[in-house]
Amino acid sequence: MAPRASWKGYLKLSLVSCPVRLYPATSASERISFNQLHKKTHNRINMKPVDPELGLVERSDLVRGYEYEDKQYIIIDDADLDAVRIESNHTMNIEAFVDEGEVDVIYQDSPYYLAPDGAMAEETFAVLREAMRKSGKLAIARLVLSSRERVVTIGAREKGMFVCTLRNPNEVRGTTEYFGNIPDAKPDPEMLQLAEALIKQKQTHFDPKNYEDRYEVALMAMIREKLKGHKPIIAAAPERGNVINLMDALKASLSQQAKPPAKSKSKAEEAPAKPARKAAAGGAAENPLKANLLKAVGKSKK
Repeated sequence: MAPRASWKGYLKLSLVSCPVRLYPATSASERISFNQLHKKTHNRINMKPVDPELGLVERSDLVRGYEYEDKQYIIIDDADLDAVRIESNHTMNIEAFVDEGEVDVIYQDSPYYLAPDGAMAEETFAVLREAMRKSGKLAIARLVLSSRERVVTIGAREKGMFVCTLRNPNEVRGTTEYFGNIPDAKPDPEMLQLAEALIKQKQTHFDPKNYEDRYEVALMAMIREKLKGHKPIIAAAPERGNVINLMDALKASLSQQAKPPAKSKSKAEEAPAKPARKAAAGGAAENPLKANLLKAVGKSKK
């Protein structure tokens, strides 16, 4: 079954336009959810509106209210909403272009896929897509979704385009309240270098398949066992290693990386090396953070 478009219209840049279809890029239909049932009958519970004074009321008696002060409301009816409704011309009109990295991720909201609507639109669509891809730009446009105007970004993605609605700036909280009390201090250069080495050793390519939702998987396994009449499987929490000082871990492992494997020695040869080990241990004790940084790098290598 072909996917159902959530919006149809025209993508327009100056005098150039082509018909397009917009599709939701994500779905929560596979996410496990629960219904509320009565504990004896197992019948699904219906949520009904209740007025504190009148008790149960009909949904037809409900109206919209905007709380402008505590427990003070102004009634908003359909005519009021019609008066402020943005006229939809079914056009996604590109207003400007920005660099791909310029749109802060905190403003990005819902993702969509954009595809040409019919064979006649494919050539124009491809020209606009490749022009954005080669220039490294995102288009800024507006469209009306569910009677509400949304600002969106549009960019090239594989053979199609990727659209993302943007949050209103008023919805994004400032950082001062959360970061204001963090000291503006520069880290120790040596510790910073060791931490960067740890990051480099942990570096990989992102594959979402490697980061499945373990809770969701365990939840489904439990549900399947319950369906078979078995008792739920109690999933053990993953074992955590001992908390160690980050700098100690980094230094230890970087030292192991820099030195070649030690050759086997006789007992007589090993004897003079014992005082050196004590000195190293003393150094780690003096700066346990650095010693544990080295250990952390050593663990990541293994």
